[in-house]
Amino acid sequence: MLVEASLEGLVWVVPVSGVVAVLVAAYFAWDVLRSPTGTPEMQEVAGAIYEAAIAFIQRQYRTIFFLALAGIVVIGAVVYLFESAPGVTPMELAIRTSIAFFVGALCSMAAGIVGMFVAVKSNLRTAAAAQHSVADALRISLRGGAVSGILVVGLSLIGVFVMFTAYGGFQNPDQAPFTIVGFGFGASFVALFAQLGGGIYTKAADLGADLVGKIEAGIPEDDPRNAAVIADLVGDNVGDCAGRGADLFESTAAENIGAMILGVAIYTMTKDPAWILFPLVVRGFGLIASVIGIFLVRGSDRQSPMTSLNIGYYITVGLSIASMYVVTNVMLNVRGGGIYFFGAGVVGILTSLAFVFITQYYTSGAWRPVREIAHAAKTGPATTIISGVAVGFETTASSVIAIAVALFTSAWLGTQWEQQTGLPNGGVYGTAVATMGMLMSAAFILAMDTFGPITDNAGGVASMANASEETRERTDRLDAVGNTTKALTKGYAVGSAALAAFLLFSAYLDKVTQLTGKPFDSVDLAKVPVFLGGFLGAMLVYLFSSLAIRAVGRAGSAIIEEVRTQFHEHPGIMAGTERPNYGRVVDITTASALRNMIPPGLLAIGMPIVVGIVLKAEAEAAMLMVGTMAGVILATVLNNGGGAWDNAKKFIESGELRDDAGKVIGKGTPAHAAAVVGDTVGDPFKDTAGPSLHVLVKLLATITLVLAPLFI
Repeated sequence: MLVEASLEGLVWVVPVSGVVAVLVAAYFAWDVLRSPTGTPEMQEVAGAIYEAAIAFIQRQYRTIFFLALAGIVVIGAVVYLFESAPGVTPMELAIRTSIAFFVGALCSMAAGIVGMFVAVKSNLRTAAAAQHSVADALRISLRGGAVSGILVVGLSLIGVFVMFTAYGGFQNPDQAPFTIVGFGFGASFVALFAQLGGGIYTKAADLGADLVGKIEAGIPEDDPRNAAVIADLVGDNVGDCAGRGADLFESTAAENIGAMILGVAIYTMTKDPAWILFPLVVRGFGLIASVIGIFLVRGSDRQSPMTSLNIGYYITVGLSIASMYVVTNVMLNVRGGGIYFFGAGVVGILTSLAFVFITQYYTSGAWRPVREIAHAAKTGPATTIISGVAVGFETTASSVIAIAVALFTSAWLGTQWEQQTGLPNGGVYGTAVATMGMLMSAAFILAMDTFGPITDNAGGVASMANASEETRERTDRLDAVGNTTKALTKGYAVGSAALAAFLLFSAYLDKVTQLTGKPFDSVDLAKVPVFLGGFLGAMLVYLFSSLAIRAVGRAGSAIIEEVRTQFHEHPGIMAGTERPNYGRVVDITTASALRNMIPPGLLAIGMPIVVGIVLKAEAEAAMLMVGTMAGVILATVLNNGGGAWDNAKKFIESGELRDDAGKVIGKGTPAHAAAVVGDTVGDPFKDTAGPSLHVLVKLLATITLVLAPLFI
């Protein structure tokens, strides 16, 4: 009775933590929006960014909404015609799955839109606060980012819990996880297009602004004479805020549901719903730990902003470990074996820490890889590109080893639990616990990610408004940290995607077993159709990345031509007597991003469906398995290689590169121009194709879960 009472008490953590998250996000939004808005010049620049960002988001999500409506029809038809479940009519099952898809899509859209709205409003307030102190600017920018981070994780948790409850999860806990898979698919569907559209927009604008402004015209970054500068600042918000918010929303939702499905196998043996509810409860504790960590970040004008953020993150990690101990010992301590799952959870938490350090090493100017690229820039663009590609390839070793150690250790601990308790499926459930452990700090990590574009925009606002040199120096300090935190989030997203992919792959095997009534626990690559499925999965990753990168090139070329034309036809722009036509560049970027996001998005959705229908369930499993491996490795190359190029450019711009005589090699030198070329190549890698691959990997899994009946 005591255990049951404790379990009921822990389950209430889920809705309570969700409500607390929404209230804290509302408080942070209020705190940011009541802050001073700076000079009239700052307000004018920020207003232009806000208007263009809202216009793009409205057009983008209108397009995604209609695509989602088509998805509802297809999913409903497939489930109605091919799937069945005990105690539910085919029509009822189809309606439930379609509703879950639609709710997941709407929640994903809401998370991205609200987070981006507050981020756009935060940039002005951060620039205004930087007129006085770094500490105030850090508080405003982090809390502005925290609105997105906390809301994304909170809405994901509330959404899954509400759908689970509404679909009879507490009456039939073994059936509900399968009926709410559509929620994760809807979130993945929106996240893919949001990340693609936002990523194409932000990097196309950045490409045009850098190549024409910095290299050809020789003007500084965020110079008001550059017609692409407003589009560039807008892109930070629609790509890094709205896009990444949708990305991590679908990550947390899909991985939660996958872990719940894996818990069904142990539930059937024990009749204890704790195995299904555990992922929700531990995520609730992680959300609270992240909120506390964010509250405890204290900026200082004397210490680095990164030090303050690291302290908050370490507090979040410590609270997460303590919470994991409590939850595993109350919910999973069958026959005294809970300590093994606690160990698996700690493995996941430490893996998130490992990815933070790995990404920091490869993308921070304090370490060898970035410095190596900066020194290569002395001999031109070619050696800069070669060095950056080599660094990108090198990052795969430490990343894959970290993932392998995490999966092996968590599965081994789960197997030890099996041996102690005599119950099945402990090994795979151990990997699920590790994945949930890694996601406990998701809200804090996403807050740090959104902090990046807010500080970047704040620097742009300060520069375009001709703020004092001291103000610009403060925003530059925050922007340098923001570049690192954005890179950290991508590393974290890749690591969690890898752990989650194995979790969702196992969930797919369980789903096919449920549908066919036959064990499905192995994939034989010696069979030709199965080998082809895996081969096509790897190919999909590269073709998808090609389309995403090419889209940036196409859109960027149009912007380059427009900026050049404006400089040529209006010489008063360079003289400072004539205002560039910012709106024209924004319109070109918006139209091109929305047009070019469709082909890679449809490829990602259509190809796994075709492979599953033609080559059947085992080949689909191979596609999911091999595509995941290729996707995680390529995303690591693109994210970290692009991040290293970016920070090599900033390493030179900060005056840290010197020649043999000790003379500074800074802005305006051939080495700086070479580094800008490297950064431009890396932009679509790290902000378009790389982050979109995180979504692709999880989309493959959710598509196979929802449409599995088609592949039998």
